[in-house]
Amino acid sequence: MNIAWMIIVLVLFVLLQAALFSKIGLKGISYKRDFKEKAVFEGESIEMVDQIANKKMLPIPWIRLESKMSPHLLTSAGEGDMFHRTLFSLLPYQKVTRRHQLIGAKRGYYPLHTVSVTTGDVVGFGEVFDSFEAHTAVTVYPQLLQLDDIPLPSHSWLGDITVKRWIVEDPFLQAGVREYQQGDPLNSINWKATARTQDLQINKKDFTADHHLLIYVNFDTNEDIRMPIEEADSIEKALSYAASLANYAIKQGVSTGFGCNGYFVEPFTNSLEKIKDSVRIQPSNSSQQISFIFDAIAKIKMDRSRNFRAFLQEDIDQGLTKTDVIIFTIRVTEKMERQIAQLESLGNAVEVVIIQEGVGE
Repeated sequence: MNIAWMIIVLVLFVLLQAALFSKIGLKGISYKRDFKEKAVFEGESIEMVDQIANKKMLPIPWIRLESKMSPHLLTSAGEGDMFHRTLFSLLPYQKVTRRHQLIGAKRGYYPLHTVSVTTGDVVGFGEVFDSFEAHTAVTVYPQLLQLDDIPLPSHSWLGDITVKRWIVEDPFLQAGVREYQQGDPLNSINWKATARTQDLQINKKDFTADHHLLIYVNFDTNEDIRMPIEEADSIEKALSYAASLANYAIKQGVSTGFGCNGYFVEPFTNSLEKIKDSVRIQPSNSSQQISFIFDAIAKIKMDRSRNFRAFLQEDIDQGLTKTDVIIFTIRVTEKMERQIAQLESLGNAVEVVIIQEGVGE
């Protein structure tokens, strides 16, 4: 009889505590998730902080947090998972903070919207589910490279710096003479200086002070914008080149902008728009400009808003002038060549850097 009563009491206890946890287990529970760093560069560590509090007398034997997360946010062990899980136990009126070390393995914008919460009774007889809002995000900037690692043309104007201007040589401004080097145009030879020194001398050009620099990345790998981008790794490398070049130029005081024929990820673009806006940041050398460019590049979706020829045509239609344009691209079509010629006829200087397919692999 005593054993039977003990069994009955035990069953009643299990049922009552299960009902209690089912009814109020998640009441009085508050949760907050945040990233210590709002933005990091590719490959850098990120600290994610979970903070959960039990604001009631009832202890919580276990509570599990589960959230969907990009596999490009790796754990410190080098693993990426589609779901991040954390298990807690909470005493009455206890607040627990837990820190997780992640790594931003790839350029991108990574928002976290909700966290699924599960708790239950002591013996696991029943569970109750809910979700908490956890609106936070981390932005991973592209990897920055050394200037020597960017495959710029050897004849590029990216060399001498005069009064912190890093732009195309102006044929109307003279800054003395220098010795002839292989590849220099013959029409730049200064014959008087050559006769005087008995060595070939060419006119050294100065730099204009009112030019701007625009760095473009061409997302086209085929003509049909409905088709996926075939060489995404190469485009990613081009974006790293663009960010690195912009960083260097702005540090030299050059008014620099960025553009591409991609578009921003949601919520920075309207998914209902048939034709999304391309990415354009107008040239500036303000202290905030490089952050704007890094942020924009991080939030670009690997997709196209339009063909690159349509992107360049916008500059032609608007009469872009007095601007140095450098284009990172996998290929150059005949239509692009005609548009580049038009841009140059408007008073711009255009450099094209061919990105070899598979360079990012």
